[in-house]
Amino acid sequence: MAPKPTTTDQTDPAQQVITLLSAAGKTIVTAESCTGGLIAAALTDIPGSSSAFFGGYVTYANEAKSRMIHVQARLIRDYGAVSNQVARAMADGARNTAHADYAVAVTGIAGPDGGTDKKPVGLVYVAVSTELATVVIEHQFGDLGRAEIRQASVKAALDLVLQVLASA
Repeated sequence: MAPKPTTTDQTDPAQQVITLLSAAGKTIVTAESCTGGLIAAALTDIPGSSSAFFGGYVTYANEAKSRMIHVQARLIRDYGAVSNQVARAMADGARNTAHADYAVAVTGIAGPDGGTDKKPVGLVYVAVSTELATVVIEHQFGDLGRAEIRQASVKAALDLVLQVLASA
């Protein structure tokens, strides 16, 4: 019988992120809206994560995005909280505020309400900021259900961090 996978399994993206950042002596910070701290929780589930995880901002309200990580209110007004522009500003703002090497940010519509024709439930933007660049990816998770959209967003965020780290 095969051993049951654990959160410290090397195939776990959170474990991989912590391992890579720790080995490089780098830090990461999170800025989360629709995931409400789930990315930070996934990272801090890993023993020894304090060597790489700086902390996290849960900026669920628009005002929190502006106050805590300096997202310009104009961006939220012009593009909406769920947008490429705001995801980018969240990641950059968190990295700069925390003085971390990397930041990962997520903003989206987890549902079941809040979606529109232009921005449906399941629309999520994930951003990773480094000193050199910020990458933003749009995801359409569909109407999977709130919990599933949030979990898919966490996986997408950790996967994007790993992609950025692999290209560093």
